Amino acid sequence: MKTVFRYAIRYKWSMTIAIFLMLLELAVELIQPLLIGKIIDDGIMKEDLGIVGVWGTVMMGLALVALFSGVVNSYFASHVAQSFGYDLRQALFVRVQALSLAAFLRFPTSSLITRLTSDVTLVQNALFMSLRIMARAPLMVLGSLIMAFVVNSKLAIFLLAGAPFLAVFLVIMARKGVLLFGRVQRRLDSVNQLVQENLQAVRLIKAYLRGAYETSRFSQAAGALKKDSVHAMRLMELILPVLLFIMNVSFMAVLWFGADEVRNSGMPVGDVVAIVNYAMRMTSAFSMFSFLIVIFSRAKASSERMEELLRTDDELEPLNSLGNRCHGAAAVRFEHISFRYPGTNENVLKNVSFEVKPGEKIVIMGATGSGKSTMLQLIPQMFHATEGTLSINGKNVEDWPLDSLRKMIGYVPQQSMLFTGTVYENLSWGKQDASQDDVEEAAIKAQIHQSVMRFTDGYQTRVGQKGVNLSGGQKQRLSIARALIRKPSILIMDDSTSALDVKTEAALWMALEEEDTTMFIVTQKIQTALIADSVLLLSEGEIVGHGTHEELLKTSSFYRKIAESQQTEGVE
Repeated sequence: MKTVFRYAIRYKWSMTIAIFLMLLELAVELIQPLLIGKIIDDGIMKEDLGIVGVWGTVMMGLALVALFSGVVNSYFASHVAQSFGYDLRQALFVRVQALSLAAFLRFPTSSLITRLTSDVTLVQNALFMSLRIMARAPLMVLGSLIMAFVVNSKLAIFLLAGAPFLAVFLVIMARKGVLLFGRVQRRLDSVNQLVQENLQAVRLIKAYLRGAYETSRFSQAAGALKKDSVHAMRLMELILPVLLFIMNVSFMAVLWFGADEVRNSGMPVGDVVAIVNYAMRMTSAFSMFSFLIVIFSRAKASSERMEELLRTDDELEPLNSLGNRCHGAAAVRFEHISFRYPGTNENVLKNVSFEVKPGEKIVIMGATGSGKSTMLQLIPQMFHATEGTLSINGKNVEDWPLDSLRKMIGYVPQQSMLFTGTVYENLSWGKQDASQDDVEEAAIKAQIHQSVMRFTDGYQTRVGQKGVNLSGGQKQRLSIARALIRKPSILIMDDSTSALDVKTEAALWMALEEEDTTMFIVTQKIQTALIADSVLLLSEGEIVGHGTHEELLKTSSFYRKIAESQQTEGVE
């Protein structure tokens, strides 16, 4: 929890004020029973209304001080808690952005969402309650017990008798609560994951009429969450009855023996009333413990989950983009590259070696799972090669500053990803200082400009979540334009023209002839291979063919089968 709550240290002065006001409010409440006893013994019992008036006025003044302290304490506690929640959520988001892709794969997306939302809220609320009442409750118990001994030690013994049992009981319940609520948060992760998957695949679910099946899956996950939540809350609900039973027994003992002392030993009635008041305050404080233990248990479970993210020792990537980039097409060389994903034993790439000269286009083909996308992700250092050397312009890619390396790369992923916003904002996202001319130039080359101009608001047309209001071809061309606006030295297109018709794709390749960039194109289209300088064939992570279209037709049966299956003209 230290890592999480260090974000509250910067608000130490506000916390100090809140704690001081809380202690002031507590002090007033602890003094009041003494004053009540004095009013009874010196005023009511002696029929001195002057004493009653004086000490009654003092109690009213102290009550106003407590009211003021409580209100101002709430203000400072809220300020600290909200500011702490903002800083913590910001730190978590920055950490997510800085995680390497290998580290990112360790955390499910649904779990990250829960940690940045629900977990932060729980810890934020716990901090607020700590400054408001969480620390006040145990201090009220301790202070009331001490003041009871000051008033009359004989009666105070009855309040002390159950304290050791209650202390052990509360510690045990708090530990159980942390474990149970940790499980509840993990169940919440599962529910969030199902919701996320279903919202993303809503069209597929409707097309296959799988709504009832997905509802059943959700019911199971939500039922598991409900079961664990109910189990945790039922256990926590046991706390209050046990506490109240012990305290009520002590309370009855104080009344019984106090009355006996008044009758037989002449004990002042005010002392008995004061002890009774302290017993009532202790009972009231203990009644808050079940509520506080629930808050603390959930906050501790959540803080441990956030701490796991904040303290992950995986490689972090810089978020700044201050490095300089190279201009012009780049040379790329793979030398005996092998790669396996972290935590696995089998190589996805095996002894891959080839070279692409500046300005060349290389088409990469192969069956699903052959390692095409994985190989391309090594270029921008999404992953690091397990063996071998990858160099760009003769320099080992490991020696390139990460921001400089990625500035020279334009990446078009296999699944087109657009952000909520306008078409213009999505295209200029690829280059922060892009002008309107830059945006339109990139759109023209990507063959999307005419389509955009037919939209009602042109480049200011709003794009729905993930481009839901656009066709597959439009999304792919916008993704290509977003990459082209960077004027990349290396352009990576991972099967990003699959939704384009033959005429549009041909126009795209013709427009890209003018680009001073080295292109890596993943495709299954022989028509695309015709425009490439070379074609690379991958099978199960190994190169099984490398050459021009004509060379591979002669030397590779695998390539000929692909060509024949697509009935390409000119194939014998």
